[in-house]
Amino acid sequence: MAEVKKIATRESYGNALVELGQENPNVVVLDADLAAATKTGMFKKAFPERHIDCGIAECNMIGIAAGLAAAGMTPFASSFAMFVAGRAFEQVRNSVGYPHLNVKIGATHGGISVGEDGATHQCCEDIALMRTIPGMTVIVPSDDIEAKAAVKAAAAMEGPVYMRFGRLAVPVINDEDYKFEIGKGKVLREGTDVAIIANGLCVAESLDAAEKLAAEGINAQVINMATVKPLDTELVLEAAKATGKVVTVEEHSVIGGLGSAVCDVLSEQLPTPVLKIGVNDVFGHSGPAVELIKEFGLDGDSIAAKVKEFVK
Repeated sequence: MAEVKKIATRESYGNALVELGQENPNVVVLDADLAAATKTGMFKKAFPERHIDCGIAECNMIGIAAGLAAAGMTPFASSFAMFVAGRAFEQVRNSVGYPHLNVKIGATHGGISVGEDGATHQCCEDIALMRTIPGMTVIVPSDDIEAKAAVKAAAAMEGPVYMRFGRLAVPVINDEDYKFEIGKGKVLREGTDVAIIANGLCVAESLDAAEKLAAEGINAQVINMATVKPLDTELVLEAAKATGKVVTVEEHSVIGGLGSAVCDVLSEQLPTPVLKIGVNDVFGHSGPAVELIKEFGLDGDSIAAKVKEFVK
């Protein structure tokens, strides 16, 4: 059996920026002294005159990005999720969200898979924060192909976008001809007993869980919901109607993220039993990324065990 190709979505972000830079002279990339880690260094090498290192000053970086957007440029402001969504939240809200400027935020190192960097860098609250900003589009791609497509889709639309990328290399699960569309989810596996809705690295783990559940006689549908806002409410409702039970899986707090977005829809339009799998209102800690994913119950085995109990 051929080995599954694995690529970190932060790498995909850097590669997509270079392609965008070749296509669009208005694209400019900003970073906060982390170009090597966020992979915007690729863009800097290709287009040094269009890359701005703002230093360890994320709030200032967002202000600069807002000014560039107001002047007609398409800025991509980049840093770790903890810093660009957490430290710079006020500037994102007031300088980008409120005037609805065309700023794209590339947030790398999201979730506990940041690994050895520990709790201070393992941002599991960013999606919740960004969802609350009116007009903000929020995307959490699952693999290399989807991440590159998401960056290009973000550049093509008008308005602020928050994109979350990971540090850990993850399996490439989408085909090369995959068509990404903001606000649309994709059914990756059909099923009738339960619907598993996931994003980010949890999509591959959910597919693995579904295979394990099949061996137990449980037929699980798996949905890749890369766009958390605007959510594909039609697909969520279809999944709930088809299965009667919904599970959400995310590398984020169970408070305010994908699970909360799904529950908002179902509680209002089609009350359905929901199990939210994610980080359960705790901080992360330092450790190897793969081990942390297992410890926090986000690996295929753990997901399968939780879904099995939920279905019963």
